[in-house]
Amino acid sequence: MLNIGYFKGQPTDYVIKYSGGSVASEGPGLAFYFWQHKTQIVAVPTASADASFVFNEVAGNFQTVTIQGQLTYRIVNPKVVAERLNFAVDPVRRAFLSKDPEQLAQRIINLVQMETRRQVLERPLEDALRETQAIAAGVLERVQKGNLLQNMGVELLNVYILAAKPTPEVGKALEAEHRENLLRRADQAIYARRAAAVEEERKIKENQLASDIALEEGRRKFIDLQGENATQEAENRGKALEKEASYQAKALAMQLGSYKGFDAKTILALGIKDLGANAARVGSLNITTELLAGLLDAKHG
Repeated sequence: MLNIGYFKGQPTDYVIKYSGGSVASEGPGLAFYFWQHKTQIVAVPTASADASFVFNEVAGNFQTVTIQGQLTYRIVNPKVVAERLNFAVDPVRRAFLSKDPEQLAQRIINLVQMETRRQVLERPLEDALRETQAIAAGVLERVQKGNLLQNMGVELLNVYILAAKPTPEVGKALEAEHRENLLRRADQAIYARRAAAVEEERKIKENQLASDIALEEGRRKFIDLQGENATQEAENRGKALEKEASYQAKALAMQLGSYKGFDAKTILALGIKDLGANAARVGSLNITTELLAGLLDAKHG
């Protein structure tokens, strides 16, 4: 009874039971009793597994770049893997009897490193630092299309590049260059803002000057209009005065025409009569003897 053992595999393990050097049974998650002295058990994990990596590669411009990432793989053909690597387990301790399972992950990492090197070498350092996702996608595509992993019974599910860093000296130089570019952009933004302010101030002054010019032109037109109106008004007034004077002259001529047949003495008498009739409106009137004598003399003469 002490020579009989019991083994129960995990659901994600593909278990192969060898008895006397031949395959007695196989399948995922097998459970069975076995003779310890003549049974060997192989358990190949089929669940997806992760493996981390760090590569030091050279970019296309001969600058060193450190690539840090992680890959995910899965064993899709456990029988092929069991033929190439030793996945035998101790049924009691449930531990692998060799280091071959660790070598599988390292072989996948080596293959990924080869394709990563190819991708990085095609790019200068700046592009390699920026295009980590493109590099990871390229590595995954090339590995999946290749036959190496298929021959090993393994499938590469994903490749992630978590970081890409240059050497410290080159990193400082790149930081300085980008810092200068940022400062230059900041200065350009300041200059652009100042130029915009000057342009806006110029537009304001132009608008103000245009307003002043329009105001002065309006004032000049107003003055011209006032002058034209005054001139027109003076002309109209002159014409009115001329008409009035003409009418008055005609009236006076007609009035004086009625005195055409009178002598000077009669006219003088009529004038004195009119003065007497309007005496209230006359302030003072001096009729000298010389005036009367002259009129009388002129008559007598």
